[in-house]
Amino acid sequence: MYYTTPNSKVGSIFGTTREELDTPVQGSDRVILVCVFMLMMVGAIAVYSSIAYFAQAHNSTAGALVSGHVVKLGIAFIAMIFVSKLNYRVLAKFSRIAVVFSWILLIAVMIYGDMVFGARRSLSVAGFSFQPSSFAAMALILHIAVLLHEKQDYIKDFKRAFIPILIWVAVTCFLIALEDFSSAALLMGITICMMFVGRISAVQLLGLVMLGLIGGSALILSSAERTSRVTNYITQVKDINSEKLESSSGYQAQQAHIAIARGGLIGVGIGKSTQRDFLPAPYNDFIFAIIAEEYGIIGSSAVMLIFIVILYRGIAVIARHSPDALGTLLALGATLMITLYGFVNAAVATGLFPVTGLPMPFISYGGTSMLFAGIMVGILLNISKHNRQIQNRFYNG
Repeated sequence: MYYTTPNSKVGSIFGTTREELDTPVQGSDRVILVCVFMLMMVGAIAVYSSIAYFAQAHNSTAGALVSGHVVKLGIAFIAMIFVSKLNYRVLAKFSRIAVVFSWILLIAVMIYGDMVFGARRSLSVAGFSFQPSSFAAMALILHIAVLLHEKQDYIKDFKRAFIPILIWVAVTCFLIALEDFSSAALLMGITICMMFVGRISAVQLLGLVMLGLIGGSALILSSAERTSRVTNYITQVKDINSEKLESSSGYQAQQAHIAIARGGLIGVGIGKSTQRDFLPAPYNDFIFAIIAEEYGIIGSSAVMLIFIVILYRGIAVIARHSPDALGTLLALGATLMITLYGFVNAAVATGLFPVTGLPMPFISYGGTSMLFAGIMVGILLNISKHNRQIQNRFYNG
């Protein structure tokens, strides 16, 4: 997938020089760009269909809230294009500072954060609200890619490679998990995948997985709400019945299932959802259920197909053909962050996963997660500019 030479942080790939590595040889990946634009369009329509009840409850109109959503989409798109112009190796130089700064923000949100649904996940500054966890996830992925790249010459060394990387992962995920366990668990999974591709020892990775499971179990048991979500999910999977679904603990799952069932194959039509008035946060956590209701299996499957295309292009094309290990690992992390959020959101709506509260990138209503998803796509697009089709160069001599 990638090749490096000893004592070289950039690496040499089939004779490629440092100057060649720093020079883009093609435009950004247009397939990724089109997929993101399609998700944004679907998201704008889906938010408009699902946010009417929320707007009424907050003395606003659906049009006003959707206009704000479109503005946020525009900001995310501009950020994506801007970052795609920046060399990803330059961004990598600031990864350590970014992670440390994210720790400060995560600690600040625990003290001064806004309380929403029993958790502090956002900070309000000068009238603007943002979630530090999204920034922390992006910063950690960037820094883990840097560390794995720098330590390739001794990547199997427990003290010199694994422990330093583990400290960054453990501290960041722990700080996020205190208020947002779902995001921390997903981020932990992404970093483990990056470490596996980065050639960390399988035994060491197994130890990290066990540590994550123990820490995750402790955090779940320490919170009555988290424990309730997991136990209710397990109970419903083992013994599905209307009484459990109709209880307060199963209400969200029930309404999402009704929405998906009403959609059938082709859906009830744009703007004709009825479950938007019953589903909690239909414009965010359960927006996939609204898409399934209005567009049916065909429409919701098309949305999933877009995420699958991004997953394929990001890993099989951009990461695989990246000119260096840093690009490969960063493309892998960015792709997983974008697509796994989408898959988990859909899995929650369909009842495959317990309720998590993770948004669907570029579709769910929101600002912070959308902005940093745009930045991650921008990094992915920049890496694609340096794609030299390594396999073709190898076979052509």
